[in-house]
Amino acid sequence: MAQAFPNSRFGGYDLSDDAITAARTEAQLWGLDNVRFEAKDATRLEERDHYQLITAFDVIHDLAHPAEVLQNIYRALEPGGTFLMLDPAASSHLHENLGHPMGPFLYTVSSMHCMTVSLEQGGMGLGTAWGEQSARRMLAEAGFAEVEVEHVEGDIFNNYFIARKG
Repeated sequence: MAQAFPNSRFGGYDLSDDAITAARTEAQLWGLDNVRFEAKDATRLEERDHYQLITAFDVIHDLAHPAEVLQNIYRALEPGGTFLMLDPAASSHLHENLGHPMGPFLYTVSSMHCMTVSLEQGGMGLGTAWGEQSARRMLAEAGFAEVEVEHVEGDIFNNYFIARKG
């Protein structure tokens, strides 16, 4: 994104110092000077009305405290700002996932990684199949009154949540 939009500024946060080091190295290799990366816990994000766009790709369901992070994202957005969240296309209801072509994979990854990462940190343990219904509810509880869910042709794996701050 930083390469495609050189007149914009980008910031990235991750808990992992190794991930931040890798991101900084990659940005340097690409010659990007419009990005910054910081090792930071998003539950401690204290920025207010600062960003026009925040993205989270395949991560919210892994977090120990996703509700706090969603609230912080809402507060960090400028009025009219957009949160783009990509997360697995699943229902919050098991019986609705039985026919999902990726259903067994979602639940396997969930129990072997996603839930355990969250639970080990004292978290909720949402997992990959937290589902559209729970995601919509949690986004609304964070303050987002307008949430759209879009799909990309050929991508049966992901939902694209577009949430706007009023």
